[in-house]
Amino acid sequence: HGDKITGASTFALEEGLDTGPVYCTVTDVIGPEDTAGQLLSRLADSGAALLVATLDGIAEGIIRPVPQPTDGVSHAPKITAQDAHVDFSAPAFAVHRQVRAVTPTPGAWTRFRDQRIGLGPVRVADVRDVDGLTRGELHVAKREVLVGTATGAVRLGDVTAPGKRAMPAPDWARGARPEPGERFE
Repeated sequence: HGDKITGASTFALEEGLDTGPVYCTVTDVIGPEDTAGQLLSRLADSGAALLVATLDGIAEGIIRPVPQPTDGVSHAPKITAQDAHVDFSAPAFAVHRQVRAVTPTPGAWTRFRDQRIGLGPVRVADVRDVDGLTRGELHVAKREVLVGTATGAVRLGDVTAPGKRAMPAPDWARGARPEPGERFE
C-alpha cells in the first residue's frame, strides 16, 4: 500500500487481539527498495532494545501504558503463497511493492510455460527502456529482462526456475530462451 513508516510497540496483553494499552513504540522508515525481510530484521533489533527499555521503565515506574484508540483499527491478514503470485496486470509501482512485500517469505512467483518460477527483486523500468510490452510479456536483452505491466515495465533481478538456485534474470533467459511475445502468467 505504499506505507513510508513502520514500527513496533510494546503493550500489555488483554483478551482481544493486540488491543492492550501501549507502553512504548519505535518507528523505522521504509526505504524504496526495502523488503519485508529487511524490515523484519531491523525491527527485530530495534524491538529487542525497545523491550529492554520498556521493562526497565516499568520497573523504575517511569513508563505508564496508554490505551489504544478503538477507531481506525485494522488487522493485517496473514500473507499466503497465493498473495505472492505476481499480478502483472497491476501498475509497475504496485508490482514492485508486491514483490518487496513477499520477499523473502513466502516469495514472489509467477508461471512461465506452465511452471512456477520465483522472482527476486524487481525495479520499475524507465519508460524509455521499452515500448509497447503487454501485461506479463517478456522483453529479453543481453543484460536485462523486462516484464510488461499495466503502466510500463519492471526489470527482473533474480529468477528461480524449478529445482534451481536463484540466478540473475539474463542468465535464466539464456537458458529458458523465451520467444518473442511469451509472457509470465
